Amino acid sequence: MQTLLRDRLTEALGHPVTVTSTCNVGGGSINQAQLLILDDESRVFVKFNRDAPGTMFETEARGLNLLAQSEGGPRVPRVIACETAASPRFLALEYLESTSPGIDYPVRFGQALAALHRTTAPTFGLDHDNFIGSTPQINTPAKDGLAFFRDQRLGYQQELARRAGLLPAAVDRKLDQLRANLKNLLDITGEQPALSHGDLWSGNHLCGPNGEPVIFDPAAHYGLREADLAMTELFGRLPQAFYEAYHQAFPLNPGYAERREIFNLYHLLNHLNLFGGSYLGSVESIVHRFTR
Repeated sequence: MQTLLRDRLTEALGHPVTVTSTCNVGGGSINQAQLLILDDESRVFVKFNRDAPGTMFETEARGLNLLAQSEGGPRVPRVIACETAASPRFLALEYLESTSPGIDYPVRFGQALAALHRTTAPTFGLDHDNFIGSTPQINTPAKDGLAFFRDQRLGYQQELARRAGLLPAAVDRKLDQLRANLKNLLDITGEQPALSHGDLWSGNHLCGPNGEPVIFDPAAHYGLREADLAMTELFGRLPQAFYEAYHQAFPLNPGYAERREIFNLYHLLNHLNLFGGSYLGSVESIVHRFTR
């Protein structure tokens, strides 16, 4: 793989490449990662996985390129190279060093995410499926945002969990009830398909070299923007100034705080499918709350 990586970097950068040193980088639960120092002292971030499912790295690269097109959105690492095999095993990206956030960082991030979400498309979804972690994410284009979230987000994860025997029958039935009542639980009046990161937890964004917000590891698609916001609150909340700046730049319909857990149910179901029963209690709590 090292030879393949060197050849792809040489092709992408337009000159012969020698890797002078490598350093393992932590933080991921799905892939391994390394920082490469090249002979010209430039740095490249590489993710690799010998058992990467299907087109996981290819679709991640496509997602990064899509997010990078948003005017005024967060910075996105530039895609340098991806293995060209049918099932790519590595992805090489621009290395962006994390820095300490300045006092204005939460406001800059909130405004940038709002700009990303103002980038829209005719339909929800995408022209290809991708992955959320290592789980396939279905993006069949749909005009109806509620139906898209009900079936391609909650419904798909529910079916995976059901097949794996991870959902007790009572929770499964209540999840059916929640999905059937979604139009009364989510107010998406006036919402257009919003270009979304798709997996915006605290481990997938950082303050970049110039103090700018940087997002990476996307599950990109055109979705309901509240889903991105809700994910920022699932595993560690951003400063309140971030949310205030976002709301000022792109106001939400009233009641977001009451419905955000429904959006996070998608990610909790995915964690249940990926990592097992320790997430069942969180899934059950949300399902019971909205089906009482």
